[in-house]
Amino acid sequence: MSRLASVSRLWTVSQRLYRCQRGVSAVEFGFIGPIFIMLLLAVFDTGFAIYTRAVLQGAVEEGARTASLENTHWHLIEQRVNDQVRAVIPAADPETDISFEIDPFYYQNYADVVIPEDFTDSNGNDTYDPGECFVDRNGNQTYDTDVGVQGRGGAQDVVAIRAQLDFKRAMPLWKFLNQPQVMTLTASTYLRNQPFSGQASRVGVRICP
Repeated sequence: MSRLASVSRLWTVSQRLYRCQRGVSAVEFGFIGPIFIMLLLAVFDTGFAIYTRAVLQGAVEEGARTASLENTHWHLIEQRVNDQVRAVIPAADPETDISFEIDPFYYQNYADVVIPEDFTDSNGNDTYDPGECFVDRNGNQTYDTDVGVQGRGGAQDVVAIRAQLDFKRAMPLWKFLNQPQVMTLTASTYLRNQPFSGQASRVGVRICP
């Protein structure tokens, strides 16, 4: 009889535990909470990257307009773009490492933007190989996949400003996912210089190494 009572008592206790709902929310949050927090951090980090990218693009476009309209020293334009971007990035944080580069190129017209120099494809592989003849359009005596010339250019030249920004992400989420903590953003714009004088002529020179 005592054994039956013990079994009955054990059954009663187990039923009470089964029906008890206390602590369920804490257990569920233990499973869902970390995932929710990671998603929230990802949203904040992505939003910050989009905002920083917009600031970088706007600063680069403003720099291109200044370069095309005014005879401003290039280092002043670069500094202005740099300052606008750094105002967004938490540069005061000692853990934040910012590497900012801006690289101007110019072209004779928009049709030349980011195109390779012409070459004689002797072996028909659609790729320039050393020793093949090419048309040197930027005057550096070497074959280039981009005919642009580094610098600010002259009247009516198309200025291309390409900026790259490497910065440490604001959220530590990517460390937990074993991903790089440094993000790279790029921006570019193309704008023709004002016709304050005649455009310098350029003649491609055929070179056969």
